[in-house]
Amino acid sequence: MAHEVCVKAFVDDPSILGDCPFSQRVLLTLEEKNVPYKTHLINVNDKPQWFLGVNPEGKVPVIKVDDEWVADSDVITSVLEEKYPSPSLVPPPDVSSVGSKIFSAFVTFLKSKDPSDGSEQALVDELKALDDHLKGHGPYINGENICSVDLALAPKLYHLQAALGHFKKWTVPESLSHVHNYMKLLFSRESFVKTKPAPEHVIAGWAPKVNA
Repeated sequence: MAHEVCVKAFVDDPSILGDCPFSQRVLLTLEEKNVPYKTHLINVNDKPQWFLGVNPEGKVPVIKVDDEWVADSDVITSVLEEKYPSPSLVPPPDVSSVGSKIFSAFVTFLKSKDPSDGSEQALVDELKALDDHLKGHGPYINGENICSVDLALAPKLYHLQAALGHFKKWTVPESLSHVHNYMKLLFSRESFVKTKPAPEHVIAGWAPKVNA
C-alpha cells in the first residue's frame, strides 16, 4: 500500500510540486528505496482543514506510516530506514555531518546585502571542505553508494545553484571540481529528476526572503 506524503505545493500554482528541500529529501528517500507513495500537494498559504487535523503544526513534509502521521524530515527518513532497511541509506558515523553547514552558509550569503561581510567566503570554505572530502572518499559522501547524507544535501545544493545563480550571478568556483561532479551526479539520478521542482519555482520561493 502506498504511503501518503504531504509536501509543499508551488505557491503560485498549488497543482505543481513546490520548492521545499526537506520535502524533496523525503521523496528522494522513498524513490531510492522503491517505496510506493502518493503525494498530497499542500498550499502552505492556505492549508486544508484535513491536513491541519492530522498535523496541527501545519508543517511539511509529513508522511503516514502504520496509520500514524510522522513529521520532520530527519524523523521521517529515520522511520523509513527502519521500516525499509534495504537498500540501506545509513552513513557511517564519521561522514554523517559532512556538508551540514552548507545550507546555513548559503542562506546567509543569499540574504547578505554587504559584499564585505565574509558570507561569500564562509560558503566557499564549506564547499571547499566538501570538495576535500569528495576528493578522498567520492564520488558520493560514502564512496560508491548513495546514502542519506547525499539525499539531504542534493536538494540544498540545487537551491544554492538556482538561487545564487539568479540573485547573485554566482556559481560554485570551478576549482571545486569534485563538488561540480558531485552535483551533476546527484542531479542526474532518476530519483532527483522525478522529484525536483523547476528552477524558476525555487527562485520564486526565495524571492521574498532575498528582497526582505
